[in-house]
Formats: sequence, structure tokens, C-alpha cells
Amino acid sequence: MIKNLARQTRTFSKMASKIVPNKTFTGNTGKDVWSLTNEAAAVAAKNPKNKGREIINLGQGFFSYSPPEFAIKEAQKALDVPLTNQYAPTKGRPSLISSLQKLYSPIYNTELKPENIQVTTGANEGILSCLVGLLNPGDEVIVFEPFFDQYISNIQIPGGKVVYVPLHPPKDLETRVTEGTEWTIDYEELRAAITPKTKALILNTPHNPIGKVFTKEELLKVGNICVENGIAIISDEVYENLYFTKEFTRIATLSPEISQITLTIGSAGKSFAATGWRIGWVISLNPDLLKFASMAHTRICFSTPSPLQEACANAITIAMDNGYYAKMRDEYIKKFEIFTSVFDELGLPYTKPEGTYFVLVDFSKVKIPEDYPFPDDLKSKAKDFRISYWLINELGVVAIPPTEFYIPEHEKAAENLLRFAVCKSDDYLQKAVDRLRLLKQYL
Repeated sequence: MIKNLARQTRTFSKMASKIVPNKTFTGNTGKDVWSLTNEAAAVAAKNPKNKGREIINLGQGFFSYSPPEFAIKEAQKALDVPLTNQYAPTKGRPSLISSLQKLYSPIYNTELKPENIQVTTGANEGILSCLVGLLNPGDEVIVFEPFFDQYISNIQIPGGKVVYVPLHPPKDLETRVTEGTEWTIDYEELRAAITPKTKALILNTPHNPIGKVFTKEELLKVGNICVENGIAIISDEVYENLYFTKEFTRIATLSPEISQITLTIGSAGKSFAATGWRIGWVISLNPDLLKFASMAHTRICFSTPSPLQEACANAITIAMDNGYYAKMRDEYIKKFEIFTSVFDELGLPYTKPEGTYFVLVDFSKVKIPEDYPFPDDLKSKAKDFRISYWLINELGVVAIPPTEFYIPEHEKAAENLLRFAVCKSDDYLQKAVDRLRLLKQYL
């Protein structure tokens, strides 16, 4: 029996050696930024400098507090209904679609219909569904850089090719506090990136990791370029309720022509501090364009968790009436005031967040010993990975190195930056401020 088992194992091994996996997952075998940062934090927690003190994690954008009480109550109520725990319609529960119609119809200045909305299992699956529905192998997708890293694999999985167009940072980023509007698009670069194979452009506003809210003028220029060239726009607007400018412009509302080529992504997880609920949606004023994302969604995951759709449907309705979104924005303005105060105090420049819950801080002035013992797997990485590692080990504060959101040719633009997430309680942010004051001895 043992001999037979060994023979079968050898046979299966030979068969497996002929299996060729998707190149998206084998092309880059290095550890991703999330694995490197989390592993570094786990090791750093045991070193002598962090002994007896908490590791302050401002890395990944997960919340340190619960969703609002009204949303939790709606989730609890939904679980008590037997049929709500079964498969939802692949387009989404009618109750959630209805709530989204009420929420977005005034924004789009038209009466949205159910065929304008597709519920997805989180915003990321919504973006993947748009790309799987639109792309054929060899099609090109333009992505502004820096980018949310999931965009890249989402484009590559259906065989698409990524084309990068940089957002240019302010030239004196290292010397002063800057504004998101100072990160600019070179529209000639954008036009030059377009080829006959260009199928789509991904836009993210408010922008992760910069915190930039694109202006109406910027969006109109991008939108018109896409209209002229017949390029679909996938507008990632998951931080739509976290903007701190006077207004938040949605590209799909700028002209009838732009609206017809735009797929807009939304997220309940970002709005209700419930990223684990995995409820997102895609909206388009062009149902003929949206149907391709719907077809892909049906094949990717069929339907989205039903009880949490019901919870979100009711939470959205409540939030529209109780001032929740405006209150949340005010709370985040306070969070940024708390957190950025330490950088003002130390004279470390940053880009003032116009939206999202992220802030980019420049560490050029921080003096790290040249002989500091960095692990081998960071030697081939950009400088910000080493700054992040040093900060975790010496101060016990976790941040994300943003060159992960650049291609190697352009990563120098961010090599002195770190991204911090402030989606934490005010008390937690104050702890971070107290800890970061220790940077003073390294300036």
C-alpha cells in the first residue's frame, strides 16, 4: 500500500509539473508590501526598544473602531430573517438597489433605474468585474501613478496590459506642506499613452495614497480625452464621503458624453467603517456598458452576501436623514488635525489631505544611521521600505512605504515618503502623536 501511494505521488507530481499557472501570480514572486510590513511589525514587537509598549499600527486602512450603532443594529436585524440569509439576486437585493437609487439620483440629477446599478462583493470585486467584462487579452488600461496596487492584478488577470501615467508631485515636496492640487497630470503625457489598444482608464478620487481630490477642471480634461478616444472610465470613488474640500466632483456628472463611458465604483465598507462586510457597487448612466460588469460579476462570485446588503440598504436610508456623512467628515478633519500636529511641530512636510483617510509624510529630514542593520529582503527595495522598517523597530509605529504604488522607473518620486492611515480612534491617534515626537532626536 505504501509503495502504491509513493507511485501515485510520483505520477501526480509529473502531472502537476505540466500545469502552468496564471502568470499574474508567478511573474513577481517577491513579498508584497502588506506581508513585509506585517512581518516586520511582528518581529519588531519583540525587540528591546518596543518591550513594554504597544505597536502603533497606522499601516493598512482598516478601522480600529466599530461601524455606527445604527448600521450594526440593521445587520443584527437582517440575520434574524430566514430568507435574508439565502442567496441574493445577482444584481443585488432590491432593497439595496432602491436605497442606492435614492442616494445617487439627486447627485446624478436624473432618476436612476435598477439597470443603472450593480451590487458587488466589495469595491475591489466591482473593479475586477468591470475589467473582466471589458477587456480582451492585449487590451491596455491607463492607470495614474501612484496607484492602488489591486488595480494592477485586476487588469492583468483578464490579460490586460497596464500603461502608467504619473501624477507629478510638487518640486519642493521635501521642504513644505503641500496641497493635493499640486500633484498634477501632464495631459500631453496622458494623450501620448493612448494607443489603438487602449480600452479603459482607471481614475481614483479622492485619491489613495495622495489624499488628492481631483478638481472639476482636471476631471473634465481627462473625461474629454477619453470621449475623444472612445476609452471607458472606471472611476474609483470609494472615499466619496471622505472629502474635505468645498465640493466633490464626480466625473460621470460632467457631460452626457462622459457619463456614457463611465463606470463609478462605491463602497459601503469605507462609508460605514465596515470593510469586512464586503459590500460595494458599480453605477453607470449607460446600462449597456454596465451589463458587461454584471455578466462578469455573475461568473466571479454570482451574488453578494445577502444579510449585509440588507443592513447596508437600511443604513444608507438612515444615514441620508441623520446627518451621518457630514458628521463623519467633521470627525476626520479633527483626526487629521490631531495626527498632523506632530509633523507641524517637528517641521516634517506632508501633503495636506483633501480626502480619504491617508496622509503622505516626507521623512527626508530624519537621520537614520548609515550602518543600521536592515534585513536582506529590503536591500533591493526602495529607500522608503527601509525608513518604514526603521520606524517600526525604533519607534514602534507602522506606516506603509508608498513606492509599492509605483513602477521601479518612477519610484524615486516617493522614496522619502511614508503613508499613514488615520482611520483610528482619536485616543489611538494621540498615542501615535506622542510616540512620533521621539523623532525629534533623529532630526
